[in-house]
Amino acid sequence: MRILIVEDEDKLRGQLLSALQDKKYVVDVAKDGEEALHLGQEYDFDLAIVDLGLPKINGVEVIERWRANSIAFPIIILTARGNWEDKVEGLDAGADDYLVKPFHLEELFSRIKALLRRSTGHAHPVIHFANNTLVLDLSGKKVSVDGRALELTAYEYNTLEYLVLHRGKTITKTALTEHLYDQDFDRDSNVIEVFVGRLRKKIDPNNTLKPICTVRGQGYRFELLPDN
Repeated sequence: MRILIVEDEDKLRGQLLSALQDKKYVVDVAKDGEEALHLGQEYDFDLAIVDLGLPKINGVEVIERWRANSIAFPIIILTARGNWEDKVEGLDAGADDYLVKPFHLEELFSRIKALLRRSTGHAHPVIHFANNTLVLDLSGKKVSVDGRALELTAYEYNTLEYLVLHRGKTITKTALTEHLYDQDFDRDSNVIEVFVGRLRKKIDPNNTLKPICTVRGQGYRFELLPDN
């Protein structure tokens, strides 16, 4: 998942960047509202974390202008303690949730996961497929097949999670690399094919479920309907 951090305070921005990268998110950063506005309009993010007290263009105006341009990714706003008016203004502008500084990183992670689930139509963190044959735990980042826990690499899990959360949509190889892998990742399309091939063997060893379909010349699509 690709997240945009918009924070002018260097220390906090660095802490958020490091913490989210440790959780295997792809992260872009902006130091002011002008840069944030540009990035949000140019790139397809899965979620943004926006401090409201930004230089050049304040956070509320950034959110309003994004929403006016039909940019719909979930937004978590950061506000100073006691500034309830900021919370109201930010939510009215189009933000989806807020955190009051200082906050615990674990709370931020939980809110990110909840918003990502809801934005893709999954209210519950555990998704069952094919009569519980395949189970994906979004909170614990765990996958099981026939009750047996699978050992997936971070890249394999992230690929599966992204395809599941965008079930029924064809995801191009370019989109997968942009949303799932950092800039140092080998973006050769053959590498993506290798990851998907490994993933298929692990989650569907008998080739009976066929959850991931290859759309020739376009990309991949997860096709199983959830049980719940």
